[in-house]
Amino acid sequence: MKYKGWLLPPALRDFHEGRIWLMEHSPFANYDIQYAIDKKYLHIIEGIQTRPRLRCNRCYNDKPQFFTMFDCSKCQQQCVYCRHCLSMGRVSSCTQLIIWRGPKAYRKRQHPLKWKGQLTELQQQAANELLESIEAGRCHLISAVCGAGKTELLFQPVQYALEKGMRVCIAAPRTDVVLELLPRFQKAFPETVIHAYYSGAPQQNGYAQLILATTHQLYRFEQAFDVMIVDEADAFPYSFDETLARAVKKAKTAQASTYFITATPSQTLIDQFKYCSSIPKRYHNNPLPVPRFSSLWGYEKSLKRGRLPRKLKVWIEERLTKKEPFLIFLPKVELLKIAMPLFQRIHANILAVHADDPERKEKVLQLRNEEIPGLVTTTILERGITIKNVQVAVVGAESAIFTGSALIQIAGRVGRHEAYAEGDVVFFHHGITIAMDEAREKIIYNNKVGFSQ
Repeated sequence: MKYKGWLLPPALRDFHEGRIWLMEHSPFANYDIQYAIDKKYLHIIEGIQTRPRLRCNRCYNDKPQFFTMFDCSKCQQQCVYCRHCLSMGRVSSCTQLIIWRGPKAYRKRQHPLKWKGQLTELQQQAANELLESIEAGRCHLISAVCGAGKTELLFQPVQYALEKGMRVCIAAPRTDVVLELLPRFQKAFPETVIHAYYSGAPQQNGYAQLILATTHQLYRFEQAFDVMIVDEADAFPYSFDETLARAVKKAKTAQASTYFITATPSQTLIDQFKYCSSIPKRYHNNPLPVPRFSSLWGYEKSLKRGRLPRKLKVWIEERLTKKEPFLIFLPKVELLKIAMPLFQRIHANILAVHADDPERKEKVLQLRNEEIPGLVTTTILERGITIKNVQVAVVGAESAIFTGSALIQIAGRVGRHEAYAEGDVVFFHHGITIAMDEAREKIIYNNKVGFSQ
């Protein structure tokens, strides 16, 4: 690929293949980009299309309330920009998006699987069924309880896809899930280039045949993946934002099927799939911890008055005495900020974490490494986190944000490790809700089904 005495860097192809990118944000030299455009390797499309209606060509948002008119200093005219995906760089009327249409990157066909573990009979059955669906190109749902070992059962199907020359994406709604998956896949596939994309992710080089990404990051991909696996598809924000479902569809090739994995599938999600696998018990063959309910009347007033409710204080002190790591879930960030000084009176190293916390990754790692005794958090850590011997308390379990599925996922943080298969899950409440009852009954039902097989 010679051009006036220089070579077009293969890294340009590796970076742009499968991506839809702002031309002005490309990390490559302007002359390389222009040469690729002249050779028709890079295709240019407008950032915002106006007919038949306004649409952002990156995130596919077409809702009028997410577009704003402004005086553009770049084109010296009035432009429209998309607010929906603004955090990824502004896409406006005069923005040029580029898509790679040139020669494809080389894809390895050898991806040794170094995981030495043994799947349970139920895991192996689900892995075989998923593999059959990938071979047949059909969509598939895996419904598996928290701690069933969903990640491990993916290894064999993913290896099959990679060695067939396919490009694989595992997408999840939360950054924490991606951060949890990355080291496990890196360890299982040490000779495979794996990239992880999430807000604030470091720059990664090379051509990745396996990509782990938040569903938001899929706005930046188009017809990139031959296998699309969506983990925790019932989680916020994926389940509430239709553009994320469009992003999943846009990011995969036309022939690719989609595979969903979750512990708490809605009936709507179940009804979408003809092929479904179920794992009703954990890999270590112990029951799911059943939540207990404990009234905490007027807890919000107590916290605002600078007093920690006695039951909650006793629960924390018991965890500290037993040296058990813990997670305390609160329904609102505002309440978390009010309560933190009270928690830190008990132990100065108790930390808080929420969605906008830039140190969230580091704090979770501190808990995992036993450097801090516990974390106070919002629903951001309801899934995608595994801490050995962790105990869980939900304060304000009656709050609307704690849906039945959220409470099941929160309870599912406990007892995941084989050596610590039991643990305490307490729902502190100001009145028992239907969601609380549903979560508890569903866990009891899964235990009954799991141990009747």
